[in-house]
Amino acid sequence: MDTDKALTGSVPKIYDTYLVPLIFEPFADDLLRRLAPRAPRRVLEVAAGTGAVTRRMAAVLPERTSIVATDLNQAMLDQAAASGTPRPVEWRHADALQLPFEDGSFDAVVCQFGAMFFPDKARAFAEARRVLKPGGAFLFNVWDAIEHNAFADTITNALALLFPDDPPRFLARTPYGYNDVSTIQRDLQGGGFKTAKLTTVTAPSRAASPHVPAIGYCQGTPLRGEIEARKPDGLAEATDLAAEAVAKRFGRSDLESENQAHVIEANR
Repeated sequence: MDTDKALTGSVPKIYDTYLVPLIFEPFADDLLRRLAPRAPRRVLEVAAGTGAVTRRMAAVLPERTSIVATDLNQAMLDQAAASGTPRPVEWRHADALQLPFEDGSFDAVVCQFGAMFFPDKARAFAEARRVLKPGGAFLFNVWDAIEHNAFADTITNALALLFPDDPPRFLARTPYGYNDVSTIQRDLQGGGFKTAKLTTVTAPSRAASPHVPAIGYCQGTPLRGEIEARKPDGLAEATDLAAEAVAKRFGRSDLESENQAHVIEANR
């Protein structure tokens, strides 16, 4: 759905402020642990979002490694650039299904939690493979099912009580909807990758208060549009309801939960 990509207005800033520390940073560290030993000289990031992985690459990879970070959503790239990186990177507006780079241009292609949004995943994987040098690495991750990601699951269930006739399902449908291992393997093969290693990784998720995940998910993702479509003045009410559901399950301060994702490593 086109609305699943609606990341405009204040959404990128809220996403970067609340969700990146809450759920993205631990998995960015995991990707860097897999990427750094490969010592790539030129890295392409697709669906970079607000730059969670970009910042880690700029901090961890040596100065000689050039980094090109792309996203289809210019507002997300603008937020990433505003947040800054430890050293210069190249920001490019680009579609993962039609990358504006020559064949064999990169030693590695990295994508954190972006593949779920690709309308044609096999084509996006084929593009990643095309721009890789022979032997180059394609590293990406996707969320496991929403039931294995407790903050998101709790908020989705809470909003279903607020809108019982038409519950907002963005989180379950899109970010947490591409988790079937056999489907991922099939799409990779459709993109030309013959083999791939898939690892399921669990990481802690911590928040100072229940409103951190509530604001992050309800106001910093396209879930916001689904809430406002059902009740134009209902965003604050939905956020408070989500926060209360999180509080009942995890407490009212120093919350801790877990997130789970699949990490895929493939070589050209």
